[in-house]
Amino acid sequence: MAPMESAFDLRTRAGRFRVIAMAEAVSWVGLLIGMYFKYLGTPRPEIGVKVFGMAHGLIFIAFIVAGLMVGIAAKWTLGTPLLALLASVVPLCSVIFIIWADRTGRMGTASTSVGVLPPGRSIPETT
Repeated sequence: MAPMESAFDLRTRAGRFRVIAMAEAVSWVGLLIGMYFKYLGTPRPEIGVKVFGMAHGLIFIAFIVAGLMVGIAAKWTLGTPLLALLASVVPLCSVIFIIWADRTGRMGTASTSVGVLPPGRSIPETT
């Protein structure tokens, strides 16, 4: 029986994309909470927007780059990366996109891993 692989395996492009998508959703929530306190709170602190705004911006860029890497590896058609881009703009839709991409098989297979052999397999000899 083969060992179960984690969906968030950082050795694969798809696993890294899933982790970044979750971080993107969490940073969205932090940014929305920061905006709430900035515009509706008392005494209206701006630190939440400054911290989560920068974090969300960096994670957003990582989401786009990781999405392009998975899209190239999984040979996505033009519509799928555009859908990923749209999902990254709408709050919390990055998680919905990942669920949809997993269910429809668009995240690729285990063969998209980055140079890691499954347990029990050895590297072929070259001599």
